[in-house]
Amino acid sequence: MKNIFFTSVLLCAIGVYSCNNQPADKTTATPDSAIGKIEIYDSSAIKLIDSNATLEVIGKNFTWSEGPVWIAAKQMLLFTDVPENKIFQWKAGDTTKLYLTPSGYTAATKRDGGEDGANGLTLDKEGRLLLCQSGNRQVVRLNTPLDSPKPDFTVLSANYNGKKYNSPNDLVADSKNNIYFTDPIYGLPKGANDPTRELKFEGVYKIDATGKTSLLIDSIPNPNGIALSLDEKNLYVASSEDTHPKWFAYNLDENGDIKSGGVLLDGTDLKIRAAVKQGADGFKLDKYGNIFSAGPDGINIISPAGKLLGLIKVYVRKTSNCAFNETKDVLYITADDIVLRVKLHG
Repeated sequence: MKNIFFTSVLLCAIGVYSCNNQPADKTTATPDSAIGKIEIYDSSAIKLIDSNATLEVIGKNFTWSEGPVWIAAKQMLLFTDVPENKIFQWKAGDTTKLYLTPSGYTAATKRDGGEDGANGLTLDKEGRLLLCQSGNRQVVRLNTPLDSPKPDFTVLSANYNGKKYNSPNDLVADSKNNIYFTDPIYGLPKGANDPTRELKFEGVYKIDATGKTSLLIDSIPNPNGIALSLDEKNLYVASSEDTHPKWFAYNLDENGDIKSGGVLLDGTDLKIRAAVKQGADGFKLDKYGNIFSAGPDGINIISPAGKLLGLIKVYVRKTSNCAFNETKDVLYITADDIVLRVKLHG
């Protein structure tokens, strides 16, 4: 990286949470140890985030937090705890609470390993909650109102050409009611060698407004996070591949199908240099079209041209995903056993 400069500050953390159904904390803010720092690699990142921005812990003691989505109409954050098969909610001034269970695996028989719960969450054009159900291996929509959730789902896609998905992981919906999702193998109990695996590849798919599912990509190892550009003309996909994590960018035609594209940023060197070594994971776009992506050492801030602009560094823990509020001046981060909040420039 050229012309690198960065400033950092040890960051405070707040919030306490117990992962059972009863909140353990009586207040929403208690002191915690340092969580991370902000690193600026390009001057353009200064308008995005203050180098002295503070990370706050708003929930803790989860098994693996994932799939955050901000519900503006309810002023609440929803996120998943995948191994626990649960979705939690958080609202300002309140504790983190159980929102829905089961979230991703609804059968009575216990699975022998794998990822049971819902993973990625998003809203469709009508504001309905969409879920990637890792345990059930399908993409679904919640049938009940957001303020009175029950495990009642409509299956949107359960197989491709009659073969069951691996473990749908993350998804995004556009303004035309197309839904894009990734389907890696690591939610299966035995991964690539799971005896129940039916597809020989890990795919990126599109469910169109009529309900038809089509395969867009079958060549990305461990496809994970997925998002659309602000004008919905580009599809971004992250690969969590162990040794060579990457971010991809694809141009879409008027029907939302891929025309061209390829590697946007190769994260191999980032992972080698990182203290917390992980692949590219979930991500969202800010109001300028920059990618805020979980990856090596925290949330990597990447320009639409594939340049690394900065890093919201999270110590010790791996990060899984993030979500903006409706004005995109607050970022929520799911990181292993905790959920974080950081304020950005308005």
